[in-house]
Amino acid sequence: MIDWYQAIILALVQGLTEFLPVSSSAHLLFPSLLLGWDDQGLAFDVAVHVGTLAAVLLYYRADLLRMANRWLRSLVGGPACDDSRMVWYLALATLPAGVAGLFAGDFIEGHLRTLPVIATTTLVFGLLLGLADRRARFSAPERPLGLPVAMLIGFAQALALVPGVSRSGVTMTAALLLGMGRQSAARFSFLLSIPIIASAGMLKVWELAAGGGAVNWAAMGLGVVVSGISAYACIAMFLRLLDRVGFMPFVYYRIALAVALYLILLV
Repeated sequence: MIDWYQAIILALVQGLTEFLPVSSSAHLLFPSLLLGWDDQGLAFDVAVHVGTLAAVLLYYRADLLRMANRWLRSLVGGPACDDSRMVWYLALATLPAGVAGLFAGDFIEGHLRTLPVIATTTLVFGLLLGLADRRARFSAPERPLGLPVAMLIGFAQALALVPGVSRSGVTMTAALLLGMGRQSAARFSFLLSIPIIASAGMLKVWELAAGGGAVNWAAMGLGVVVSGISAYACIAMFLRLLDRVGFMPFVYYRIALAVALYLILLV
């Protein structure tokens, strides 16, 4: 059972890193790997997933309602439009990560949640993000989102099953390399997080129900609130500053973090 201060710290880490290109899964491993904290447990994982899902749903509530309305209209003979097509793009782009998790999830969980892997993926995918951001600054006019682009971003998202890659980071990197602008890349990445976070949360709820055991409801409630508030603030601030600062601050952070992790391994 985790203490209240651990719940706050872990929920803050989840909320602040879920949507930034720095890997939330890697940061959530650090307390146990570096500080010796006990695993936060499945119930707390469910709580912070609920919090971050609520944050992105709330932030994009107007867009999501409009997309759902126009998608439903298209199903009954209405005209297709960008909003209705976006629903299909999000659904189809989610499939590669789902399939990869089904077939490779146990292997990744058992063999790749280590500091050497996290340090390497943090560095490599951080450098790729830097290259993608540089391309976005000097590229031709923005490429519109279509099904091929959405699917390629979806395949990139599957790589984020490996700790340290960062789901938001790799999807934004892929979007930038495919010619999308910064804001469009971030928006699609955040919208694409909804089915992934929701499905991961439902899987954890199923495992929690099947496993039984006591639940620390106070820690879960704290996790939902703290992760939700911090995630919402993170999304809003990130999008507000993105065009001004780009992705390079996150690239530098990832490089510094990777160096620090390699130094820890050498000590």
